[in-house]
Amino acid sequence: MGRPDLDVFFFPQSVAIVGASREPTKVGYQILYNMKMRYRGRLYPVNPKATEILGLRCYPSVSAIPDTVDLAVIAVPAPKVPDVVDDCGKKGVKGVIVISAGFKEVGNVELERKLVEVARKHGIRVIGPNCVGVYVPKSGMNTTFLNPQRMGFPEHGHIAFISQSGAFGVAVLDWAAMRGLGLSKFVSLGNKADVDESELLDYLVEDPDTRVITMYIEGVEPGKGRQFMEALKRTTPRKPVVVLKSGRSEAGARAIASHTGSLAGADRVYDAVFKQTGVIRAMGMEELFDVAVALSLQPPAKGRRVAILTVGGGSGVMATDACCDLGLEVPRLSDATVEKLRKVLLPIASPYNPVDVSGSARDEHLTESVEILMKSGEIDAIIWIPYFMVPGISEQIVEKFVERVKKVNRELDTPIPIVGAATGGDYTWKLAAKAEKMGIPMYLSVERAAKAIWALAKYGEWLKKRGTFEQYVESFRKLIGY
Repeated sequence: MGRPDLDVFFFPQSVAIVGASREPTKVGYQILYNMKMRYRGRLYPVNPKATEILGLRCYPSVSAIPDTVDLAVIAVPAPKVPDVVDDCGKKGVKGVIVISAGFKEVGNVELERKLVEVARKHGIRVIGPNCVGVYVPKSGMNTTFLNPQRMGFPEHGHIAFISQSGAFGVAVLDWAAMRGLGLSKFVSLGNKADVDESELLDYLVEDPDTRVITMYIEGVEPGKGRQFMEALKRTTPRKPVVVLKSGRSEAGARAIASHTGSLAGADRVYDAVFKQTGVIRAMGMEELFDVAVALSLQPPAKGRRVAILTVGGGSGVMATDACCDLGLEVPRLSDATVEKLRKVLLPIASPYNPVDVSGSARDEHLTESVEILMKSGEIDAIIWIPYFMVPGISEQIVEKFVERVKKVNRELDTPIPIVGAATGGDYTWKLAAKAEKMGIPMYLSVERAAKAIWALAKYGEWLKKRGTFEQYVESFRKLIGY
């Protein structure tokens, strides 16, 4: 399969906003405002009743714009959309994003069919209808219609997010901005009249800005299940795919039909497909991105053996339980490794697994211990529970710890993934945020950290099964610098 030519949606040189409005409460106003705030290309409002909007010259139609137009964002009443697309075709527009609702999702199947027919006549690609389009921090594309004074938009990162729901998608954007989570590309697919998940997978697997692909889906369109499955098979040996699939219950499936007009299908079928294609399935929004952050910042684990390095004994026990509940192993360390740990730890510390450095620990107890564990050959991943607030741990612990981890991983044949759990308040999360920016994913609870390790182990198992583990790890090492 070749890479679909979808760049027009993410990096267009010029964009027309059809249905641009002078009224701040209208969708067409907010889309134009958001695009003007960040977009770096040429921008053309289209409204036959206006000559100027937000300081930009307005045109009566797309065909009246004197310059080349790559992409049109359409926010007019649904019955007018096919005519607008036809006008775009005469202008040579390559792609349209149809924000307008009122198509298949409310029973207007024939209108949606007509929209697709007109677009195909002109060779135009379509995202939507009934969507919020795209958000791409790198190019400034933002076709959402949400006020930035009421919500946040994340900075550039390495996680792509595809959503069948526009409302959930923008809520995730707002949450991601608050969380400090960067995104490479966000796509709201809506009714998927043309561009669908399969094409986006084939596009994103080649995207240098994307390390992990996350998806919220309600259902694959009838007749496209095999295509979706094959796209997943092509993608997962090269990049992890994490999916939140809704409609697990009968009532949920019924709600999907009224939301986008899609058929949810039997959940067990999707579950089987995900297992056969190496997809990591998430059961909620936080889990979706907890897993994605880990996969974007850390290499896959070569096995299921987990070491727990903690400043608090209780947290170490809870982390052990969480790992075991997920089918991970928390192995007993060899006498040789225990003896090495004894030599660098305080007498009151516990050098077993979990390795409890105690509340009297200093920075070096964590940094020396993590090196011993990583070089032991007895573990495949580490959960770090630092308790930044204890007296002997300095504010410089993050830099010291991360640099030690990177140094050791450069020396190892197979790098050891590490995630952290930092339960606490403002001071704790100031340092936890620093750790994550430096490459170690941090979570509010040991249970969430354990789930992240589980995902790293699960993806490692899939890569081994597909015969691409070493190739993936080598490529990932180059990306993150070790």
